[in-house]
Amino acid sequence: MAEPLFHSYGGLSRFSGRISTIRCLEDNSRFRELIVQDGSGRVIVMDGGGSLRRALVGDQLAAIALSNNWQGIVVHGAVRDAEMLANLPLGVFALGLCPMRPANDGAGYQGITVQFAGISFEPGHHLYADQNGIVVAPRALS
Repeated sequence: MAEPLFHSYGGLSRFSGRISTIRCLEDNSRFRELIVQDGSGRVIVMDGGGSLRRALVGDQLAAIALSNNWQGIVVHGAVRDAEMLANLPLGVFALGLCPMRPANDGAGYQGITVQFAGISFEPGHHLYADQNGIVVAPRALS
């Protein structure tokens, strides 16, 4: 179970799926690459280093993720466009809000184990998120 650090900003406060990971710091280039893929049954876990200086996800990119069937996004960092995110049927959990755009310099990594909130997020493991928190399991729970 993840430490209770996250707030729900998306229109869905409950979501689950297989984990796809990104590690980035104030740069959402890898996120932009990932959201155009088919996200059916998958969630994105972004380790933004806990930075609240730049938002890694906004309404436009969240809408692209939604159109490609992603179930949800967990951001160890900031998001923006809170009013618009709340109207999208997508789970979005983050540490907080920030109006600043991220960099797009191509920095970051995909598909690696990331660690924050007291747990490890392994690509392919399963994440379950709701108003009570976030749980990760190596296999799907019934």
